[in-house]
Amino acid sequence: MDKLLETPWFLKVVSFLLAVLLYVSTNFDFLSDSTALNTPAQKATEVLESVPVEVYYDRDNLVVTGIPETVDVTLEGPKNLLVIAKNSRDFKLYVDLSDPEIELGKKQVEIQVSDLNDRLTATINPETVEVLIQEKITKEFIVKPEFDRTLLEDGYIAEEPQISPTAVKITGAKSTIESIVYVKAIINLEDGVRDSVTLRAQVQAFDKDYNKLDVEIDPGIVEVEVPIVSPSKTMAIVAVKSGEPAEGISITDIEIEPSEVTLYGKQEVLDTIENLRVPIDISNIQLSTSLVLPLDLPEGVTAASVEEVKVNITAVASEAAEDESQEGTENEEVDVDVSRVFPDLRIQYLGLDDLYELTFLSPTQGVMNVSITGKQSVIDSLESSDIQVSIDVSDMEVGEHSAPIAIKTPVEIVAQSTVSVAKISISMKEAAI
Repeated sequence: MDKLLETPWFLKVVSFLLAVLLYVSTNFDFLSDSTALNTPAQKATEVLESVPVEVYYDRDNLVVTGIPETVDVTLEGPKNLLVIAKNSRDFKLYVDLSDPEIELGKKQVEIQVSDLNDRLTATINPETVEVLIQEKITKEFIVKPEFDRTLLEDGYIAEEPQISPTAVKITGAKSTIESIVYVKAIINLEDGVRDSVTLRAQVQAFDKDYNKLDVEIDPGIVEVEVPIVSPSKTMAIVAVKSGEPAEGISITDIEIEPSEVTLYGKQEVLDTIENLRVPIDISNIQLSTSLVLPLDLPEGVTAASVEEVKVNITAVASEAAEDESQEGTENEEVDVDVSRVFPDLRIQYLGLDDLYELTFLSPTQGVMNVSITGKQSVIDSLESSDIQVSIDVSDMEVGEHSAPIAIKTPVEIVAQSTVSVAKISISMKEAAI
């Protein structure tokens, strides 16, 4: 084998073969390149979906609507260029409304393309769109709170929320600003809330059909404090005697301090309570005395404004009581407590926006009877106008609601009624729709 490699003719044959192989390889690559250069590039089409559309206009003074955010584009041209355009998307689609003399109103405009390779053609779908060019204006609106009251713990109510700031500036197209009916601070409460909360709420604007409007709101977030309390009812504290006084002793007076108490609990429970009774055992009373007694709260009442009361009991010997009674009758006329019923008092409603109207579901026609108790000299001088019956609807929207009834009387008078809650329906006035 070594002798074969050392022969001159073997080396010449190998050199010749290598030269032929190199020649063929070089000329094959040249022919391939020449063929590629002289063969026309293959054409194709490519559909690009959701291509963004830019808009050029005076954003400080105008609002333009009607231009889609994205459109579809069909590109046609050499396949290798299509691949580059599809992957890089280095071209732009735009609508030019930057002319300072542009007129307001509706008009048809063309979506144009820029920065696209000259060997490619673009078909835009749609090629033209109808736009609305409007003046941009700013107006101030009062913000009203909105939250889901069903999230409150059973037996609790929310009082009027406090918002800061109370008004916001809203900027947008003139027609959009003029269509604003509601500006709401949307409050997100947790389920089962029973304590007052302070949180930040987003402000949103709506039209009469409660469609959210595309506007700029400043500030877009406000701070809201929502006072959450248990329903309450103020009523008289009534002494209920039990037992018989000791022999020779007469109980001439029982006075309770304070004379009234505010109870807290579920509204349906409070509606059934007219007064809070305090049982007093007089069987062991020998002399005038004062007692401190705890209040026994009815089932369903969670708290009271006072936990105990002071009871002043006046006791005298039977003969002395009789003499005092006769002497009092002879010397002066006693001003006793009496009761009187004022029928068909109309319930006034407070805080209703001019856009709404209110209908009473119960009591019918929004009238009710009120029973009052007090000194006869005061009761006899009262007129129907001295008793004010009202409900507060300032935080209520369209729909049916239950509203606590407030009865306001002179301070010497205690008022009672079998009706403590009014059921109402709030609707928008036809002229406002």
